Amino acid sequence: MIVRVGTRGSALALAQTAQVTSLLARHGLTCEVVPIRTLGDRHPDRPAASLGAGAFVKDLEAALLEGRIDLAVHSAKDLPGGTPGDLVLAAFLPREDPRDALVTRDGRGLAALPPGALVGTDSPRRRAFLLAARPDLGVRGIRGNVDTRLRKLSAGEVDALVLAAAGLARLGQAGRVAEVLDPAVMLPAVGQGAVVIQARADAAALREHLAAIDHAPTRSAVAAERALLAALGGGCQRPIAALATVSGPRLLLDGAVLDRDGTAMVRDTLEGPASRPAEVGADLAARLRATGAQRLLVEVAP
Repeated sequence: MIVRVGTRGSALALAQTAQVTSLLARHGLTCEVVPIRTLGDRHPDRPAASLGAGAFVKDLEAALLEGRIDLAVHSAKDLPGGTPGDLVLAAFLPREDPRDALVTRDGRGLAALPPGALVGTDSPRRRAFLLAARPDLGVRGIRGNVDTRLRKLSAGEVDALVLAAAGLARLGQAGRVAEVLDPAVMLPAVGQGAVVIQARADAAALREHLAAIDHAPTRSAVAAERALLAALGGGCQRPIAALATVSGPRLLLDGAVLDRDGTAMVRDTLEGPASRPAEVGADLAARLRATGAQRLLVEVAP
C-alpha cells in the first residue's frame, strides 16, 4: 500500500513530513511525498493576516477531499479554527519545544538589544509580546520561510528575528538561537511546536495506522488551546496566545489576549482534566473575556 502524503514544499514542512513518513514506515506503510503549493506559499510577500485563515492549510485539505493525496501534514499552529466535516485530525506527533526563539546577528538576547533595534516578525502575537517587554524596539513585518528570513537577517534588513524554536531545531538551525523566550515573556501561538496529520474521515484502515502513532498528551494540549482560540473568535490576525501542559490526568492551560502594541494584556491560567480539553479551553476563554479580553478583541478586530 502506497500512501500519498501531502505537504507544503518548504524545507521545514518537508522535514516535518520526513518525521511522519519515518513513523509510518515502521508500521509497514510505504509513503510517497506530494508537495503542494498553498495560498500562503504563492504569495510570500503578502502579510499572512491579509491572506485569511487557513492560508497554509486549505489547498492541502482540498487535495485530500479530491483524493489527490491520502494524508496531509500540517504545523498545528497553521490550522484554522474548524476543519471540513469529511476530514479529521487523525494523529499528533509528540510536541517539540513550543516556545519562541530570538535569533540575532550578534548573539544578543532580548534584554541586550539596543534601543531602536529592528525585530522582524509578521505575527501580531509576537509583535505585541515584544513591545510589551521592550516598547523601545522597532518591529518590521517580515515573511517567507525560515531560510528566507534568516537570509534577510544576515543581509541586515533587521537586527533580530523571532521564530519558533521547534522549527529551527527541525532544520538543524538551533545553533542560531540567541535566546529561547520564556513563556512568561512570550506565550506561544496555539499549537506551536506540534505536527498534526489530517486524513479523510472514511479512511478507516489508514486511520487505524495513524491511531497507533497518535500522542495523546499533545492531542489534549492542542485541543485545549484550539478551544480557547475558537471561543475567543480569534485567528492569526489577533494577538492571542495559549500554551497547555499535560501532567498525567491533569491539564494546565495558560492563555493571553493583548492589544496590538502590547500596552494592555489579559492573561490567566486554568487547570482541569486532560480528558476534557475543550471544556478547559472554553472555560478559560470565558474567564479572559470577563476580565477585559472582550474589549481588547474588539479593538484589534481585523
